[in-house]
Amino acid sequence: METTVARRPLLWPATAVWAAGRVVLLLFVFKVVVFPGPDVTSDVSVIYHGWYDVLRGGTFPLEDVTWQYPPAAALAVLSPGLLPFLGYAEAFFVLAFLSDLAAFALLLHAGRRPGRTLAGAWLWVAGVPLLGPTVYARYDVMVTAVAVAALLAGARRPRVMGALVGLGAMLKVWPALLLIGVRRRAVWAAAVVSAAVLAGVFALAMPGSFAFLTFQRDRGTEVESLGSLVFHVARQYGWDGDVLLNYGSVEFLGPYVSVVSTVALFLTGAAFAWLLLWRLVAVRFRPCTVVDAAFAAVLLFTVTSRVISPQYMVWLVGLGAVCLCFRATRMRWPALLVLLACPVTLLEFPLWFAHVVASDTLGVSLLFARNGLLVAAAVTAAVLLWRSTVPSLRKERPPAQAEPAEETPVSS
Repeated sequence: METTVARRPLLWPATAVWAAGRVVLLLFVFKVVVFPGPDVTSDVSVIYHGWYDVLRGGTFPLEDVTWQYPPAAALAVLSPGLLPFLGYAEAFFVLAFLSDLAAFALLLHAGRRPGRTLAGAWLWVAGVPLLGPTVYARYDVMVTAVAVAALLAGARRPRVMGALVGLGAMLKVWPALLLIGVRRRAVWAAAVVSAAVLAGVFALAMPGSFAFLTFQRDRGTEVESLGSLVFHVARQYGWDGDVLLNYGSVEFLGPYVSVVSTVALFLTGAAFAWLLLWRLVAVRFRPCTVVDAAFAAVLLFTVTSRVISPQYMVWLVGLGAVCLCFRATRMRWPALLVLLACPVTLLEFPLWFAHVVASDTLGVSLLFARNGLLVAAAVTAAVLLWRSTVPSLRKERPPAQAEPAEETPVSS
């Protein structure tokens, strides 16, 4: 008994650091301490709260182009109603905190199992506070907690994984990418059924469930995206476009913006095509392959997106943390690059966002640094995923020599 206990990693250091970091975040969002820069909590107190009032009336905000989310996002926006003894914003912050806690607890539990490590929990402990109060002022941390639960449930409970992926996809689409490396039909079937049931219920119960598709189609190039660097540089040479609040985010509007947005869509399509090719030729699947593939896929779609909002980093930290729970993961370097991108993201938003909007030297430098780290992480993840799963034409490794499985694999 003593030997078994002694071999288990200690939980209290990670728990203590997690608690300290989250107390700081709560002090910021509750404005006990005022965080420099724009007020990131206004999205909750103004936008989310406005949607809450509309959704309680039984319809989606059809006249609001900033509503760009799948129908189950209504659950996140309505969730503060579960805490009627608090104001809307305060209840939202508490629920975001509890989602953070749930993800941390899952990572801790997973990290103590045989063949696992607490590195994933530590990545979550460090990465989330490095993004600042924005984490608790957006519902992305709730979606990320669902995605973390889905991936960690996959090996032993494939139908639970599928149901959670379906829920996540109906909350914010991107969790559908968690299926890219899954081969078990039970996971796919449960995901399709879960998403279909949710979509059907919302379509029947509330008008405008899928209006978000049109609003997303009409978005431009957001000032923090990879494509925006074209215009940040072009402004130094007389480009005469504008930087305006458009479709809920600060975007470039003017000459050639549509061209850059189209290129971004093309790159997203190319990333999807590469993932399909990888899926067709990959033959070496280990227990960590599903989570490695999910992390690589979300990285690729994030860097090619027309929008890279700061809260998107929460997805990457969460998925990177799940990867690091597995000793055999190939995603250590991409996860480290994502972690390094977190404090740079905090600097560009909200601390020095005015410099980003102005396209001055500081703002452009921060964007080149943050987006460069994300591009490096995405490319590295894709290369490592390919090399670890696709046999080389020059030296194919026999399946019998593959690394031993840590447990029943998700992809079997």
